[in-house]
Amino acid sequence: MTSNNTTPNRLKEILRVVLSVAIIVVGTTHFTHPDQYVRIVPPQLPYPAELVYISGFFEILGGIGLLIPFVSVAAAWGLIALFVAVFPANINQALNSIPIEGIPHHPWLYWVRLPFQAVLIAWAWWYTQKPDEQPGSFKEQL
Repeated sequence: MTSNNTTPNRLKEILRVVLSVAIIVVGTTHFTHPDQYVRIVPPQLPYPAELVYISGFFEILGGIGLLIPFVSVAAAWGLIALFVAVFPANINQALNSIPIEGIPHHPWLYWVRLPFQAVLIAWAWWYTQKPDEQPGSFKEQL
């Protein structure tokens, strides 16, 4: 069953792939360059390297899950939880002006990045809405 309004749905699906690929790439960098992320883990949290690996694993898992219709809504909720969970590291980076290799080192960029976390949360939340109308849903198969 196709929607009468395919252009917004097509855009939504293109952006789903963009978010998935982006989050998978970022998650992968947690394994290839963990020291970059360990630096921004708030010092109050134990086992910073392990937290970096765990967050990277769940970023990759969430990115893949977002592409699988059967689990995409659960994956989107998982990504929302992840974006909230890593926010303290982003705050720590901004407060302490901690550079990450590959990102221009401008303290104001770290502060500008903070509200972007809300954009990521809203973007993932979009994929929790109207799950019956999403590709691969049971309703779509009828």
